[in-house]
Amino acid sequence: MSIKLKYWLTIGLLSFMMTASAISYLLEYPQMVEAFKHFGYPDYFRVFLGIAKIIGVVIILIPKSPMILKEWAYAGFAITLVSAIVSHLSVGDSLDKLIGPLIALSLLIAARILLSRLNRSI
Repeated sequence: MSIKLKYWLTIGLLSFMMTASAISYLLEYPQMVEAFKHFGYPDYFRVFLGIAKIIGVVIILIPKSPMILKEWAYAGFAITLVSAIVSHLSVGDSLDKLIGPLIALSLLIAARILLSRLNRSI
């Protein structure tokens, strides 16, 4: 399997996860509204994070996006995912709540490595 195909599969899965969570934040799914309250975050943070995730997904999916914007999107996703893990741990959530953020973080790391390999081969 080519590096390019691996990259697009990985980024596609990550983008799906980020978009699904963003939509659930923005459409005020009761579970998400309650989760943000559970963490002690203000409600506006849920909306801000949903919008930021959508912007990040758009940036990483557009092939001709400037690399500096892609780097910011990757960094933003990394901060978001690590923060999700820390948030779950800090409120005493069970380990099953960490599965989603850990999978997304793994995909993010893999996609970033593959992007570097793609850029080197060009």
